[in-house]
Amino acid sequence: MLKAKTRWEVDCPDEQTVRRLAEEADIAPLLAKLLVRRGVRTAAEAAAFLDPLGQPFHDPFLLDGMERAVRRLERAINTGELVLVYGDYDADGVCSTSVMVSALKEAGASVEFYIPNRFTEGYGPNLAAFRAAKERGVSVIVTVDNGIAAVDEIAAANEWGLDVIVTDHHEPGPVLPEAYAIIHPKKPGSTYPFRDLAGVGVAFKVAHALLGRVPRHLLDLVAIGTIADLVPLVGENRLLAAQGLEALRETNRVGLRALWRQCRIDAMTVNEQTVGFAIAPRLNAAGRLGGADPAVALLMTDDEGEAARLAQEMDELNRERQQLVAQMAEEAAEMVRRQFPPEEHRVLVVAGEGWNPGVVGIVASKLVEQFYRPAVVLSMDREKGIAKGSARSIHGFDLFASLSQCRDILPHFGGHPMAAGMTLALDDVEELRERLNAIAARTLSDDDFTPPTFIDAACSVDELTLSAARSFERLAPFGVSNPRPLLLIEEVAVETMRRVGANGAHMKAVFSQNGAAIDAIGFGLGPLCEEIAPGACVSAVGELSVNEWNGLAKPQLSLCDVAVSSCQVFDARGCRDVHPLIERMTKEKRLLVLFRRETENQLDLAAFRDELHYVASDEEAGALAIDGRYVVLLDLPPKLGRLAALLGNGQPERIYAVFAQPEAQFFRTFPTRDHFKWFYAFLHKYRSFPLAERGGQLARARGWTEETVHFMAKVFLELEFIREQDGVISLVHAPEKRDLHESPTYRRRRDELEVEQQLLYSTYEQLKRCLAEMTRSQTYEEANV
Repeated sequence: MLKAKTRWEVDCPDEQTVRRLAEEADIAPLLAKLLVRRGVRTAAEAAAFLDPLGQPFHDPFLLDGMERAVRRLERAINTGELVLVYGDYDADGVCSTSVMVSALKEAGASVEFYIPNRFTEGYGPNLAAFRAAKERGVSVIVTVDNGIAAVDEIAAANEWGLDVIVTDHHEPGPVLPEAYAIIHPKKPGSTYPFRDLAGVGVAFKVAHALLGRVPRHLLDLVAIGTIADLVPLVGENRLLAAQGLEALRETNRVGLRALWRQCRIDAMTVNEQTVGFAIAPRLNAAGRLGGADPAVALLMTDDEGEAARLAQEMDELNRERQQLVAQMAEEAAEMVRRQFPPEEHRVLVVAGEGWNPGVVGIVASKLVEQFYRPAVVLSMDREKGIAKGSARSIHGFDLFASLSQCRDILPHFGGHPMAAGMTLALDDVEELRERLNAIAARTLSDDDFTPPTFIDAACSVDELTLSAARSFERLAPFGVSNPRPLLLIEEVAVETMRRVGANGAHMKAVFSQNGAAIDAIGFGLGPLCEEIAPGACVSAVGELSVNEWNGLAKPQLSLCDVAVSSCQVFDARGCRDVHPLIERMTKEKRLLVLFRRETENQLDLAAFRDELHYVASDEEAGALAIDGRYVVLLDLPPKLGRLAALLGNGQPERIYAVFAQPEAQFFRTFPTRDHFKWFYAFLHKYRSFPLAERGGQLARARGWTEETVHFMAKVFLELEFIREQDGVISLVHAPEKRDLHESPTYRRRRDELEVEQQLLYSTYEQLKRCLAEMTRSQTYEEANV
């Protein structure tokens, strides 16, 4: 058995719906199944989903407050009022700022932008910044990617005569600010067709309404912000990301082109992964380690020299950020292990003095990855008596809803179900930890702490074709709510399997089922090659892709997880040094069993003495708990029944057959009944025989071993057929008739020989079959260690 690393959750869409969609849309059933998983039900919806480049955007005026906001901006443009775009310091905020500033300039506005400093001002509007804007002559403020929680700040702005237009996408609280206008797809009462726009998506809708046309020249920025903010890539976000990536590949922005060169990015291969792992981290790095203004400058500059300088700066800041994250993540993880062990804390809340508040969100994500618990990471400022931080969650725990129950100790917080930011008093950190753990105790089950893997479809190997792999590319761009399809193949045979790459870190395999085969690659899964029998039947989860090599294209499954449902038998017979074999198993899993005490010295098992289980009787064998364990059979049992008593007591995950034996019975003669008949007749003829003196001579004369003669003599003694005195044996007159099996020595030799034949000298297949008969399960796999 090999347990999966995660909890597999397979969605089984209605087969009738799948068949109907496949027929009506003229697509393969597997692709239809994936579309149904994404909420697509009709041929028209399928066509729209598979062709995001050709779909129109929603009317921006469907957003509540849009008409009022645009009229105010047009008045500001016509009267020459100074407009301030108030942004945020992450990639979404930077892109939102750039989109809004660009649109306002294009419309003829006099415009400035302002992004608060994460360290000195924190997230969102603040009174000092609004007051300074008023003093500079600003009369209209447009927030982007923030503002929905700024009730007090906007109330003050109203008193100062500032008109504030809020454009945001974060979760609205119970009280909304009294802004001049609020553009928010989740605003209570909103009827906008799509609720999950990123901040840059909302800014784009304002730009669309203000300019009176779709501002396609801004779509490159919209794609970056939308993908970076991890909003669901479905609905209108799918259109923004797909059309934006097209624009991004052809962008003429001097800053982005400079970033391509700095990071060695091929513009024509830019996709959602490029944005998520190369572009967004560098834009984020500026705001995480300092001010975000350079990131906005990079996106908007027309100067080649400035662009090159800023791109290099972003790259260097990102490397610095990576080093900082690594150091803080290790400190936070050590704090968890030492002070807040996961087995006692359902939510991890850690706080450190001097931790950079710009990267606490990334550190929280790393804690979630390592411990799979919701995590809050706080940076403490003892001088001000406050803690600022970020939180990341796991599936099933709504962070925003949970933090909302702690509003009385969170003067500033906001976010989403999976991520949030907050500020609180240092004295309230312990209270927050206790409250969140209490909420988690009520809402999370033990199963929730095993990471889930959401599988799109269970399929057969013959469905994993090259055309299927190519059709999956039509589902891109991938992201939240539209992940790369994960497929499950069940109980498939392992044709070949080997370790590849540096130090054998990766696994390469071929799986087959009903005459069809698929290549598979498992990055980082190389060690599993020792955990799976080459001929095993496995279940595997992975992504189907096209592997092109030397002009040849083949479908390939990129493995995420592998499991074997049946107990596996690993053949370690003949293994001279069992230490590496044992040490490869975790101490909690392994169960070291021996039937002879001398095996401890024979195999040099002193290092494992406290783990050795000596089984001296069938009763002791039957009492040993083997469920879920790796049972290591270090030597041969004296009889098969002893092993059957052990294995019949539960369901082990694996059995490792070492079966060390000091002396093999196989090479010793086991006398037949004819042997015994002749020997008895011999003794009957001569009445007595000096066994000690002439036993060897008799054996040589008959072509036997001397041990055979002594063995038969011992059996006769136990059956009271003969007596022995001073090395001379003689027949008992008129002995009671008894069978050879009544002799303990005879039974022991018979059992030992049977044990060796069944367990030691059997083939792999015979060994598997023999052990299967002894256990509850009849399905075993074998491996040669």
